Amino acid sequence: MGDIITLKDNKDFRRLYYRGKSYASPVLVTYVLKNRRADVRIGITTGKKIGKAVMRNRSRRIIREAFRALSGSIRNGYDFVFVARTKTPFVKSYDVMKAMKKQLKDAGVLT
Repeated sequence: MGDIITLKDNKDFRRLYYRGKSYASPVLVTYVLKNRRADVRIGITTGKKIGKAVMRNRSRRIIREAFRALSGSIRNGYDFVFVARTKTPFVKSYDVMKAMKKQLKDAGVLT
């Protein structure tokens, strides 16, 4: 497996929002787009709607942990943006991982 790189540039996030395919559940929205690289790049978005900083940070931690658990079975050469929803800070990382696994399976990026 290649390295996991975090997306930081606004243009990368916008590219995924417009050109990527999205998969939604009550706890997570996933945008997937093939990149021309040999690695996996992820970005995590938590808007103000999620709550104050503590809630947003918890949401990011939960999503990051769920991705880490699945990262071994993800194909290389894809960009992902995970968007937290209002339920995200109130569920366990296992629930987010279940939703993420289903979305990634639908996207066809799990090996």
